[in-house]
Amino acid sequence: MTINNSRATDSTDTSANGSTPELSPSDIQGVIDRILAKDSAVEAKAPADKQQGRALALGDDEHSVHDGDQQDLEERRALRRVAGLSTELEDVTEVEYRQLRLERVVLAGLWSEGTAAGAENSLKELAALAETAGSEVLDGIIQRRLKPDPGTFLGSGKAQELKDIVTATGADTVIVDSELAPSQRRGLEDIVKVKVIDRTALILDIFAQHAKSREGKAQVELAQLEYLLPRLRGWGESMSRQAGGQVGSASAGMGSRGPGETKIELDRRKIRTRMAKLRREIAGMKPARETKRANRHRNSVPSVAIAGYTNAGKSSLLNRLTDAGVLVENALFATLDPTIRKAQTEEGIGYTLADTVGFVRSLPTQLVEAFRSTLEEVADADLILHVVDASHPDPEGQIAAVRTVLAEVDARKVPEIIVLNKADAADPFVLERLRQRESRHVVVSARTGEGIPELLQAISEGIPRPGVDLELLVPYERGDVVSRLHQEDAEILSLEHGESGTQLHVKVREGLAAELEQFVTNG
Repeated sequence: MTINNSRATDSTDTSANGSTPELSPSDIQGVIDRILAKDSAVEAKAPADKQQGRALALGDDEHSVHDGDQQDLEERRALRRVAGLSTELEDVTEVEYRQLRLERVVLAGLWSEGTAAGAENSLKELAALAETAGSEVLDGIIQRRLKPDPGTFLGSGKAQELKDIVTATGADTVIVDSELAPSQRRGLEDIVKVKVIDRTALILDIFAQHAKSREGKAQVELAQLEYLLPRLRGWGESMSRQAGGQVGSASAGMGSRGPGETKIELDRRKIRTRMAKLRREIAGMKPARETKRANRHRNSVPSVAIAGYTNAGKSSLLNRLTDAGVLVENALFATLDPTIRKAQTEEGIGYTLADTVGFVRSLPTQLVEAFRSTLEEVADADLILHVVDASHPDPEGQIAAVRTVLAEVDARKVPEIIVLNKADAADPFVLERLRQRESRHVVVSARTGEGIPELLQAISEGIPRPGVDLELLVPYERGDVVSRLHQEDAEILSLEHGESGTQLHVKVREGLAAELEQFVTNG
């Protein structure tokens, strides 16, 4: 990270003795107009989608009253790149700008299957990932190729073209829209002469930035080390392999043992030791989560899991339904740690709502394994709210990607409701197409509140309800029993006060039915 400083002087505005003459009010206004015109020109040159994303990320209109104070955003946005600030001064009277330089990246992808629009959407998603990680996207290329080149991922001609783009734009990093083999990464770096990372490394970096809980940080670190282990590399004698004979030591003679453990082998051993420790820590955290889950099962509390593609609006929906105040940001993987809140149906049936980590196309397998304990909240749920960004160019692709991950964690048998979110920004024709495709769906807007009553009704109908039908006569001195029936695991169908006590027609769960056996009148 570097800070570029530049100063300029204007020799035409200096007097003979070298001093700068005093400017008139009209001259000062002219300078101000030039600065404002320059900033407007920079904004006009920015792509429309970048301007929209920046406005959504920085504006206050992305939040509703249900999102709470959003205090975590202050920390998240403590360091942010400001576009349009140039270090080249046109006039000596202008303020000296200093621009904080973050990574400037060029994107590269392959179009090996599907349509050209699909390949472009994938590259746009990679650009959004790069922006979320704090990079500045300068350019991108797509190559039509049946399969990646084994040496450099891209063909030799396209790799040389990528090098020219990197040189022309001044980029310091290339991000490839796929997972690279270690040899492909080295081969491409040898050509473009800058750092090369792949999609997996980028997602892992975002997870490392956004993880907050102790368990989440451990899970991300474990995934990063699993990714790093086969990709260790080094140069020079400190990384050389073991050698015997005269190569091992200049004066050791024949049959010497060699230099011993090399630096790269030492690093691998340290990584494996750290991974073993992290696995033990994560395993030690698992019983606490399982105990909480067992308590909910023992009390027969239905659970609803909110799952979906990253940035589809899961946290906004949770805030709208429960006023949870979870962080909301127009960024990919803004929230990673699961959040569980209590909720009730209109009939008073209690259930839990769990917001889970977002999914993405080609989600790294290391993350799926590391976050398996977190994703178990989805597999153990009674109902899944599958949130879909209906305003996305390829919502069907998002649905397919999420269902792929759900299948990996054995959650495909859980009943699912497709929640078509962001209806206020979606194309009506796309919404109708999705309605025809998905039989069980609800169209909502977490920002405006559109469709929320219909969603609550769908949740009420989808969760397991008390199934034991009882008619009870409860003496007046047992008011505690009537109070118990007003709690979340029972449903009162009718209630009348008679001469000998309170007559109730209720539906309860099996565990509570055994406790009420002495008051039953219909069995």
